[in-house]
Amino acid sequence: MQTKILYEDNYIMVVHKPAGIAVQAGRVGQADVESELKNYLAVKGGGQAVSGKGPNLGIVHRLDQPVEGLLVFAKTPKAAAALNSQLAGDSFCKDYLAVVCGKPEPKKQVLTDYIKKEGGVAKVCPLPAAGGTAPLEPLKTGKPGIPKKAVLSYEVLMTKSVEEKEISMLAVRLRTGRFHQIRVQLSHAGYPLLGDAKYGSETSRKLSQSLQVRNAALCAVHLLFYHPVTGEKKEYTVSPKQPVFTFLYA
Repeated sequence: MQTKILYEDNYIMVVHKPAGIAVQAGRVGQADVESELKNYLAVKGGGQAVSGKGPNLGIVHRLDQPVEGLLVFAKTPKAAAALNSQLAGDSFCKDYLAVVCGKPEPKKQVLTDYIKKEGGVAKVCPLPAAGGTAPLEPLKTGKPGIPKKAVLSYEVLMTKSVEEKEISMLAVRLRTGRFHQIRVQLSHAGYPLLGDAKYGSETSRKLSQSLQVRNAALCAVHLLFYHPVTGEKKEYTVSPKQPVFTFLYA
């Protein structure tokens, strides 16, 4: 099993997802975290069974396939509902480390954009005027897209020169949870993630190839929430496995 289980009880599972594996497979035969964990629970005999579907396992939040990091899954419907309620509020905290092309200025900033999903890509839309709403742009299907507000904060931890270019490590905190949010917001700000084939620039792609960064240089390193049954504070931290993160410290 590629996914590492960090904590498990009768209600939740906390895992470390590796980069390159989807949380939920989009096609038959594709490896994914959900299937790995369900197979594990089926063999172990854990989780509440759902008729005809094997052990119950609720996906509370997701990470993109090329992104590494922490995830919590619910093993009962009630646990899933309680965690989803926290996710919609302020008691569920997710922090990331990212390696980007460039040196962001200022060193600390809050990015606010309006993002819409079009096909499998997120796009940044113009900010609405004060008191107004974000403009709706037609999709290829002819149906209007619905831009959603996306907010994150970042802090530059370090910057290093590589091949006459600069790369930086950022601490990122999500304030909202949108499709491909960190990747598209940082790219739109001019600081694309290394290893991000979808939202990268020509410069970031060349640096990624030179540094052999094969997946998005983004890791969900810190997760904080409250146990859905006991109310106990649960907090987890992991270190990124991708070599580009340790390269910055060298």
